[in-house]
Amino acid sequence: MVGPRGQESQGPQQVETREDEEQNIKLTEILELLVAAGYFRARIKGLSPFDKVVGGMTWCITTCNFDIDVDLLFQENSTIGQKIALTEKIVSVLPKMKCPHRLEPHQIQGLDFIHIFPVVQWLVKRAIETREEMGDYIRSYSISQFQKTHRLPEDDEFMQRKEKAVKTVTDIFEVYKPQRKYKRQKGAEELLDEESKVHATLLEYGRRYGFSRQAGKTEQAEDKKIVLPSGLAASGKAEPSDEDDLQAAEELRIKTLMTGMAAMATEEGKLTASTVGQIVGLQSDEIKQIVSEYAEKQSELSAEERPERLGAAQQHRRKVASLNKQILQKTKLLEELQAKCADLQAKCTEAKKTLTEVKSYSEKLDKELAALETIESQADSSVLQNLRALVAMNENLKSQEQEFKAHCREEMERLQQNIENLKAEAEESGEEEEPNKLIDQQYKTEKDKLQKIRLLLARRNREIAILQRKIDEVPSRAELTQYQKRFIELYSQVSATHKETKQFFTLYNTLDDKKVYLEKEVNLLNSIHDNFHQAMASSGSREQFLRQMEQIVEGIKQNRMKMEKKKQENKMRRDQLNDEYLELLEKQRLYFKTVKEFKEECRKNEMLLSKLKASSS
Repeated sequence: MVGPRGQESQGPQQVETREDEEQNIKLTEILELLVAAGYFRARIKGLSPFDKVVGGMTWCITTCNFDIDVDLLFQENSTIGQKIALTEKIVSVLPKMKCPHRLEPHQIQGLDFIHIFPVVQWLVKRAIETREEMGDYIRSYSISQFQKTHRLPEDDEFMQRKEKAVKTVTDIFEVYKPQRKYKRQKGAEELLDEESKVHATLLEYGRRYGFSRQAGKTEQAEDKKIVLPSGLAASGKAEPSDEDDLQAAEELRIKTLMTGMAAMATEEGKLTASTVGQIVGLQSDEIKQIVSEYAEKQSELSAEERPERLGAAQQHRRKVASLNKQILQKTKLLEELQAKCADLQAKCTEAKKTLTEVKSYSEKLDKELAALETIESQADSSVLQNLRALVAMNENLKSQEQEFKAHCREEMERLQQNIENLKAEAEESGEEEEPNKLIDQQYKTEKDKLQKIRLLLARRNREIAILQRKIDEVPSRAELTQYQKRFIELYSQVSATHKETKQFFTLYNTLDDKKVYLEKEVNLLNSIHDNFHQAMASSGSREQFLRQMEQIVEGIKQNRMKMEKKKQENKMRRDQLNDEYLELLEKQRLYFKTVKEFKEECRKNEMLLSKLKASSS
């Protein structure tokens, strides 16, 4: 039997990979989702499915703008260690993002697209929502950046109109600003009470106030009273029984105050409604309305200053008009209050609805809390104590961080206030140059120190990066477990392929040997057929022919005996190998049993150590 020929001359054999149709469909859907979301690197045909899918997941997590303390650095054609580290980081980030789907690192590395698809679908949806939320913010930011360096024609027109409007308003303020008409003389009698000083100041600007005889306007009259100076206190406090006496007392008081004043300049005439109309040109209805209101207010003021000149009927009409205006104002106020009431009722309805939802959510939380308490009662007490201690430590660290931030802010405000005080003192004393030099010198010194510290920090970062790379080169227990799993799978696949190839070689050699024996048989039969008639011609040739036939039969019998002997040897060898295989299987079972017992003992040892630490602490 011929050995396996041609096996040594073959190159490295390629492992046969079986593709799952459902996995391919999910891969196509994942790539379509990533391309629709904006990750166009998924279209590149030169990238492997792992690079496309993991790169898309990393891009989606980065696009979601989620605050995580993980460096998701994706590189194409990474090593096995880098791929394992990246997949573990992705799996650790997904629960922080509140992903409803769970995923394991070996599912990403093994390209289990059926379980990867819902996670990618959720990430793409989250990335699209984040981009929509950030769209308005980015648009407003880009508009503000554009407006810093560029202007539109509408903006230039607005700036021109703004300058004109500001100038006009400034001119109007200048024209209508209060003008002083009188000034108290140096030798005039000094006013003692504050109210006399106030009304004397108002008289300097041409404003006159007097008493009113109407009982309904007592509050206005009290606001407008002018207290007489010390020389006329008796006449100012007395209330004349007659209106003429009251008017005479008011005129006397005003004349007394005016005697101590000197005119500043010639008093201009009063500004009438017609003058206001001529100034603004009566160009719009608003200006006309303002002019009419101005005339009405002026008439009211003159009526208040001279109430004795108005008749009872006219005063009644004015009072009725005033009450009608108050009624309109109260009606508008009532409508506004009704609208506010409707809004408050709507808000109250929404608040009740929200309260109902909160109550239902609270009941749900209570149920979940009860379930959690049952789980806690069934769980290990030492683990729960450790978790509670860790949670308390986390809360303590958060509170310390907030207190430290508040302290830093207070310290920064105090230092800024000190800087402002020092600047103010330097400006007051006029010795600003010398402190500035000292500050500049100190600033340069601190800047040099900062540069040195940065260089030292960069050197330390490089050392840390080198050590990190060296640490990453050493595989961890999880990586070794995954390596072992992958190697076992690869060994199984290679073994199956090798076994199949050996069977093909054996079949080929068997068929080749069968072909050789058949060819020999055919040649023998042909030679017998060709020499038969010639051998039968004479008796001597016939005997020679028979002897040759006997020799051929004897040779065939010997070959048969050799083959049977070889068959028996192969059978004995097979039985021997089978016995060895059974012994190895028994050893393997014993090995697995020993490993399982060792793991159980290790677990018990860890539990005992944890209990010992808890009791000692």
